Amino acid sequence: MSDAAGVVAIDLGGTKLAAALVDSHGTIGAKLKLPVEKESPLKSIQQICEVAARIAPSWEQVRAIGLAVPGIYFAETGNVWAPNLWGWDQVPLRDALASRVPVPVVIDSDRAAYVLGEQWLGAARGLSEVVFLAVGTGIGAGIITNGQLCRGAGGIAGAVGWFALDPRKKPIYKQTGCFEAEAAGPAVARRAGASTAEAVVEAARRNDQQACRVLEETAAWLAMGLANIVSILNPQMIVLGGGLMQAGDLLLEPLRREMFEWAQPLAARQVRIEMTQLGEDAGLLGAARLALLKGT
Repeated sequence: MSDAAGVVAIDLGGTKLAAALVDSHGTIGAKLKLPVEKESPLKSIQQICEVAARIAPSWEQVRAIGLAVPGIYFAETGNVWAPNLWGWDQVPLRDALASRVPVPVVIDSDRAAYVLGEQWLGAARGLSEVVFLAVGTGIGAGIITNGQLCRGAGGIAGAVGWFALDPRKKPIYKQTGCFEAEAAGPAVARRAGASTAEAVVEAARRNDQQACRVLEETAAWLAMGLANIVSILNPQMIVLGGGLMQAGDLLLEPLRREMFEWAQPLAARQVRIEMTQLGEDAGLLGAARLALLKGT
């Protein structure tokens, strides 16, 4: 590490927790990944504190902790809504951590961290109008506009999984939103009759015709969502990441082509659609960026 005072970055996911010591240049030092303790909020909080202490060489050498969470962070209260972890109740995460660690804790949504990481050190380096579209078990977007994170009135901006793309109003749309129900990983598995989206992608790479058709249909749904983002925000770049985008070599060109069929034509010609350059480190580096920007 090049700085005497780095930050502890933690990317808290629905199933795994990644943590690293990161300096002000984005150099990653000590790093670890663990299954998430999600039996209760208290167990998760204890795990976050234990992991931070393991990563920190000493608290005197840590400026702050940056934490990305898989849900909505309410900055006014310090509460987090993360249904994939703790159900539908809000958890007072900021206060709980502040009473347990001796350095500032900066929290934000994982989608905010993803887009910050890519803008700082990834595909969108230096750009001021950027969207990170995370497509995995769910779908969400981190948005930077005019160089600033866009959170919305209640911290919910970027919940694009709820895009209305189909007037049929299937019951599942009430649970996850239309875009997510049709284009996220579980939709890929469901349409193919497979156990996981990864299995479908593997079959498509073997030129299995059903798997190829499922990915083509998924690309069509994803392209509509991308087109809406392009038309609403007119970004310079949309960065694609998340578990399903490990099939980016199969999806990227159809996505780019189909997006042009739906989006505002001038905005469509201005935007670049790119794969993440940071991969699974996007959340960690974004969490570090949050801590470096605010944890002083």
